Amino acid sequence: YFEWLRNIEPWCISRQLWWGHRIPAWYGPNGEIYVAETEEDAREQAMSDYDSEVALTQDEDVLDTWFSSALWPFSTMGWPDETEDLKRFYPTADLVTASDIIFFWVARMMMMGLHFMDEVPFKRVIINGLVRDEKGQKMSKSKGNVIDPLGIIDELGADPLRFTMAILSGTRDIKLSKERIEGYRNFGTKLWNAARFSQMNEAHRVADFDPAAVDQTLNRWIRGELTRAERAVTEALEAGRFDDAASALYRFVWNVFCDWYLELAKPVFSGSDEAARAETRATTAWVLDQTLKLLHPVMPFITEELWAELGKDGAPRDEGLLIAASWPDLPDTFIDTAAQAEIDWLITLVTEVRQLRAEMNVPPSAKPPLAFIQPDAATTARLDRHAPLILTLARVSDIQRLDSAPSGAVTFVTGGATAALALSGFIDLAAEQARLDKEIKALDSDIAHFGKKLGNPNFVAKAAPAVIEEQRAKLAEAEAGKTRLIAALDRVRAMAGT
Repeated sequence: YFEWLRNIEPWCISRQLWWGHRIPAWYGPNGEIYVAETEEDAREQAMSDYDSEVALTQDEDVLDTWFSSALWPFSTMGWPDETEDLKRFYPTADLVTASDIIFFWVARMMMMGLHFMDEVPFKRVIINGLVRDEKGQKMSKSKGNVIDPLGIIDELGADPLRFTMAILSGTRDIKLSKERIEGYRNFGTKLWNAARFSQMNEAHRVADFDPAAVDQTLNRWIRGELTRAERAVTEALEAGRFDDAASALYRFVWNVFCDWYLELAKPVFSGSDEAARAETRATTAWVLDQTLKLLHPVMPFITEELWAELGKDGAPRDEGLLIAASWPDLPDTFIDTAAQAEIDWLITLVTEVRQLRAEMNVPPSAKPPLAFIQPDAATTARLDRHAPLILTLARVSDIQRLDSAPSGAVTFVTGGATAALALSGFIDLAAEQARLDKEIKALDSDIAHFGKKLGNPNFVAKAAPAVIEEQRAKLAEAEAGKTRLIAALDRVRAMAGT
């Protein structure tokens, strides 16, 4: 960019278009050229060459499109008149554009701004990738690979398209497909269902609710997770990293709030502890309100709708429309390290048991016993506090404390403690070894295939960057999958004593 500006060279200034700024050049009868701001000025110049007024012909071409576009920051505000809009909106803060027109447009706007306004038109340029089709090809009507945004909005909604564009934005090109947008429509559906679930469990807004005063470990944990999400989203938006903001929102809404908080809150909602139930309901309503505020810039329609719907129950809000609500500004004191350690331990344990079940092909209906080998006092206390949740979420029949691992069990370490999941009575060890062996060989074949391609200099030299990147991603995925399957096979062999 700077090299281009330091070594500016002439470029063609004309286009053969029927619209645009007409080139201010007039030709005399003998081919003389008169360049002027107006035709009257050109005629005055011509009088120096002729004794009487002559017919002049203006050049039929228009100035280069980028020349006209370069005037955009101030010409749209009424320039050359000194309008109120021009005073208010020039210069602006940010320009958002793709990298392919930095030289054609961004640099020219800066040139024109410095020349005509004595000031650059913007303080920061946020560069995002180009939108391409799912194969990484530039969209073209002749290729038939153009995605019409209006058609997508009619079919899938404006919010899914908007969120997709935000989370895929960044300096790399965007491989857009209808399937990607459908995936983020599911994200909106997940949020909608979470709000409905909260309503069904009477999680309504409570007047004068103080999130700083919550006592339940689960509620102190979600309060801290929300604070971390608010920090991440705010910092990303302020830095112009819209993809990071959308990713942080996705992780919090889907993985933290929906997948874990509401799941862990279910037994509280249906339990007999009225104080815990009331606090969890109020916390859920408060977290939902703050989440809608954070998500509103990226998904404005569904969040505004939910804001209105959730506002019908419980205490009235001070704010009106969500778009006018204040942005969350949560204090650092909302982050509770003890509550985070406790719930993170629980989530990690359940996740590891679920992964083991999946890797070992344990039937969904099976409930093997879970044992902890000589657990310390802290682990024992946590097991006592969360036993009902572990039994339900990990789908185990019992939680034992033993001196050694039982035979036919898979051992693993979680939270610094050794645990064992007794699976020998629930899976066919010989059949499982054969299955894993077969899947590992299939991955070996894939790894060899992708490795051969990437090791071919001709392929790397001639293939499009997007194709090479895709092959590398497939190779990395196959290698990671093989590592997981080998670990599972080792566990099965240890259980079978082979």
